[in-house]
Amino acid sequence: MAGGGLAKSTLRALRQVGRGPNPGPRPADRAQQEHADDDTQGSGGSSLFQSLQNADTMSRPLGRKGGRVGRTDQDPAPTIIIRPVAPAARPQRRHWLILASFLALVLAPGAVVAGYLWLIAEDQYASTVGFSVRSEESSASVTGLLGQISQLSGASSADTDVLYEFIQSQELVSKIDARLDLRDVYARPHDRDPIFAYNPKGTIEDLVDYWARMISISYDSGTGLMEITAFAFDPQDAQHIAQAIYDECTRRINELSDIAREDATRYAREDLDAAVERLRTAREAVTAFRMRNLIVDPTADIQGQMGLLNTLQGQLAAALIDIDLLRETTRDSDPRMTTLERRIAVIQSRIAEERSRFGAGGKGPGGEDYATLVAGFERLDVDRQFAETAYMSALAAYDAALAGAQRTSRYLAAHIKPTLAESSRYPERGVILGLGLLFAFLIWATGVLVYYSVRDRR
Repeated sequence: MAGGGLAKSTLRALRQVGRGPNPGPRPADRAQQEHADDDTQGSGGSSLFQSLQNADTMSRPLGRKGGRVGRTDQDPAPTIIIRPVAPAARPQRRHWLILASFLALVLAPGAVVAGYLWLIAEDQYASTVGFSVRSEESSASVTGLLGQISQLSGASSADTDVLYEFIQSQELVSKIDARLDLRDVYARPHDRDPIFAYNPKGTIEDLVDYWARMISISYDSGTGLMEITAFAFDPQDAQHIAQAIYDECTRRINELSDIAREDATRYAREDLDAAVERLRTAREAVTAFRMRNLIVDPTADIQGQMGLLNTLQGQLAAALIDIDLLRETTRDSDPRMTTLERRIAVIQSRIAEERSRFGAGGKGPGGEDYATLVAGFERLDVDRQFAETAYMSALAAYDAALAGAQRTSRYLAAHIKPTLAESSRYPERGVILGLGLLFAFLIWATGVLVYYSVRDRR
């Protein structure tokens, strides 16, 4: 009996599997099933293997008639219920809500943006200017026949980087505003186009932010070329703004060149000023010495004294010769002998006096001895000569530094003059509308995905 009960429960399970999901058998089928169960229970000596085999046989469809599977001789087959085909899907309330959200979040904002762009937004005109920073370097020709030749080369990228930042600075905006009245230029269509026009009540910071919207800078660091596009609501205003940008950049490059030239010549000029002051001091000392000693050049005065001494020496030698000749022909009492002796004595006295001026006790024109006078003058003269030499060297160095600074002058070379627009191509209405629709669609799609993700988790 235990084996028969186990077979019965297993048979029921297999029948349930073969039937699939079934709401329940009909009364006639239930009677046939109970009869089959009684037969199975009555045959208590049946084996479990026989029961499983019968269940497998009943689970195989052998034929279909009126929705029933054919039966075998051993055991009646279970009934399989065929469900009807699913009806067509109908729009639900959530579908209508998603469609409404698409219209409200994507199409409606797109229509508003398109209407504003094509019906309200003012046309904008563009003016383009292009330039680069150049430096001019001069070098002597190798042959010497051409003198100085000019070599043009690109300046370092640091100058162009300075201009790139200067164009976006508040300083440039303030200068152009004072020159062209940018507030009035950008705020004219504010009553009709409050989105793209400048608010006339804005501060300088607001004007700088709006300036960043109304200019476009293209900078190639490799070639050093810079191209700027200025936008305005009138083509003449756009061209004037581009020209003002070019003028201010030119002025800034000139200032940078002046600063570089000043730095290059500053130290040389300081050395030159010091040399000039030293030379002036030395010359003033020599002048004071001459005025104090009543002598222009002690060396020349000494040379004159030496000339006088040499003359006296010559006269003394001539007098001695004359007296020697006279002694050979006359007596000692001859008056000519007395005259010559007196002449010789006077000359010797004069020579002794002239020689005494060069000694320690001698007095010069200023009351000082010649040794001290000459020593002081030589010291002052050496200082003067050294100051003159230092001055000449400093002057040559300054001239060389100034020439080098002038040879490396920088300037702004324009390869595109400020252009004048004939038609409006801005604002780019198609691009703005496409980007607006794209972002609106992405936001809407993200919201729908989040909604379905939350709904599926419930």
